[in-house]
Amino acid sequence: MNFTMSFSELMPLAPVMIVALTAIVAMLVTAVKRNHNLVATTTVIGLNLAALYMIFVLLAGKFAPANVMNLFIVDPFTMLYQFVILIAALACSTLSHAYIETYKDNREELYILMLCSVAGAMLMVASTHYASFFISLELMSIPVYGLLAYTHQRSQSLEAGVKYLVLSATASAMLLMGMAYIYAYTGTLNFTAEPGKMFSAFSQPAVVIGLALIVFTVAFKLSLAPFHKWTPDVYAGAPSPVATFLATVAKVAMLGLFVRYVLSSGLILADSFVTIITILAVLSILAGNLLAVKQVNLKRILAYSSIAHFGYVLVAIVSARNSDFLQIQGFATFESVNVYIITYVLTTIGAFGVVTLMSSPYNNTDEAGSLAEYRGLFWRRPVLTAVLTVMMLSLAGIPLTAGFIGKFLVIKTAVAGESWFLAAMVILGSGIGLYYYLRVMVVMYMTPPETPRLDAVNHWGQKVGGIMVLAVAALVLILGVYPDPMIAFSKLAFFAISPELQQFIFTLVQSGYN
Repeated sequence: MNFTMSFSELMPLAPVMIVALTAIVAMLVTAVKRNHNLVATTTVIGLNLAALYMIFVLLAGKFAPANVMNLFIVDPFTMLYQFVILIAALACSTLSHAYIETYKDNREELYILMLCSVAGAMLMVASTHYASFFISLELMSIPVYGLLAYTHQRSQSLEAGVKYLVLSATASAMLLMGMAYIYAYTGTLNFTAEPGKMFSAFSQPAVVIGLALIVFTVAFKLSLAPFHKWTPDVYAGAPSPVATFLATVAKVAMLGLFVRYVLSSGLILADSFVTIITILAVLSILAGNLLAVKQVNLKRILAYSSIAHFGYVLVAIVSARNSDFLQIQGFATFESVNVYIITYVLTTIGAFGVVTLMSSPYNNTDEAGSLAEYRGLFWRRPVLTAVLTVMMLSLAGIPLTAGFIGKFLVIKTAVAGESWFLAAMVILGSGIGLYYYLRVMVVMYMTPPETPRLDAVNHWGQKVGGIMVLAVAALVLILGVYPDPMIAFSKLAFFAISPELQQFIFTLVQSGYN
């Protein structure tokens, strides 16, 4: 492999380099003089510059896929997911500023850790090689260990960091072993090498074991059942902005990498592999929704909800195989997956944003997690209640919210792909989810306690974090009423298909495969 290249060849990864440079600047500023506002501002400026650069490239119409060192590929699919990651990171940074402003210990390192993790997440969605897969995954994951345990005075925060550290390290070991098994059979670490070989590899025990280990790792990172057990504990114990980061940035990065992996390698065409993904999807939908029903902690409800939502995403991936992927002409557009990820990220940021505004880094119990903290919130904070109500309705998939558009497109894709059972599972899961989302809303309109233990600060809507949460709520409503720009943006994010995979798909279609 030749790593000698000019700076111009690295330009497709310019947004990642901007984020990495911002992390270095934040380190230098912290080393010279600690200033929370300055480091937070530096972080936001760097993330905005990276996002603006991507918008400039998008408007300039530079859609040609670019291969970087045979380790990464930057195509519109990559750019969409990187842009979503940047928007989520910006939201988490503004929430972190509001949350940690009164923290008496060091505050600046939180932004440095977050920037390093964002750089890893952006590299993940561009990876086309097992080496870049693992290195970018670890670059994203390792800073999260520190972020989860950042408010270490709270025993739950420290516990969340240790739990995620142990389990994530175990998953990484499984990933490496799986890669070793596959490399022993294929003799290459590139995803796109010989798609037909991977397609027919299920007859080889070593490859079956290797793919199983890789899928288990992905399922752990995406909180798919039955690898979901860590999720509610870590979400409940983590500082609220970090829980937001883990639920959005980390999961979007892992999903983008997984989609690229199963498409580039041709695994999505293997019936046996699709059966495994279908089982994971059904288990995630059932486990996520059923386990959320009895929860009395909002952060745990959101954790179990995310399990179910990524089950819906898997349904879209499986169904799109027949409705989109086999009809490609060099490119594939997974419109329903892209739209669902956008709506999920916006809604999750809004829901966790309300929790963050109600929380404090010095509360050693459950921050503002318990539903009891939200009893009668409408009578104290009507606008904040309206924001959380919009987010619950969107998560439930109620019309006139962005969440409805996402679920509608998933069901539409399942029907187009004739995946009737999976379409029924999405409808069933949404019906169960409606119960616990509405329960959260009912609590907020009940008679308030005489002395609430936790509450948002006065004039919360005039602070940066509050303004961001209000903007997200407005966007969720606007996209629910007028989703055309979001859908058009998702259609532009096509996935580049290698010539080898194109030929292989053409051969399958000619042979009568469906």
